[in-house]
Amino acid sequence: MPKISAAIITFNEEINIKRCLYSLMEVVDEIVVVDSGSTDQTQKIALELGAKVVVNPFKGHIEQKNFAITQTKYDWIISLDADEALSEELKFSILSIKNNLSDTAYEFNRLTNYCGKWIKHSGWYPDKKLRIFHKSHGKWGGKNPHDQFILTSGKPHHLKGDLLHYSFYTVEDHKKQIIKFTDIAAQSLYELGIKSSWLKIYLKTIAKFIRNYFIKFGFLDGAIGLHICRMSAHATYLRYYKLLQLHQSSE
Repeated sequence: MPKISAAIITFNEEINIKRCLYSLMEVVDEIVVVDSGSTDQTQKIALELGAKVVVNPFKGHIEQKNFAITQTKYDWIISLDADEALSEELKFSILSIKNNLSDTAYEFNRLTNYCGKWIKHSGWYPDKKLRIFHKSHGKWGGKNPHDQFILTSGKPHHLKGDLLHYSFYTVEDHKKQIIKFTDIAAQSLYELGIKSSWLKIYLKTIAKFIRNYFIKFGFLDGAIGLHICRMSAHATYLRYYKLLQLHQSSE
């Protein structure tokens, strides 16, 4: 039977890491946690649950996830974020193909929990994620902080079951992440030479809301769906407004 390594990157994830690790124990043969200097109990919890913990300075989500792959023993990798966990159905799906890992990669849907409610629409579900792969067939890429695994050969096979994502416990947590992630995203876009303008800011913000609330049926999530769609549109606004500021400050 092929062996699988789990690779997880962390920073102050004591509230999430135990659930994540427990969900992996039946499925993987090694768990590697790459921590960027947590000041809480993250490292202690991971060590107590049998994970290998490696401390590495954080240079970006993409860079950290690629580094985590280098710390694993086995060729097959399952990569999760600390606030994610395998559902029982997804565990069963992975175990059912573990003896015959014939594809280069596997993907599955991610179901997000927002302040205690599972979100089935609003552009958040189904949120396909490629998270099981052979390390010789690609690497993490994309634009920080929104990483994605880039396959260099083959196509991913879709597995049944959801990856459970415990995103935000409070609205305030969501607001803080939007500020943090839009800073990172604007800088990434700036470094790629992408321009912004007030027209682009306006059009992208409106388009984001229309896409998530109407086309992606956010209205079916009720009042919380409206809130999520408004927050997503606001994040789009901030990303391109901050990008405009970066270009203006460099002139």
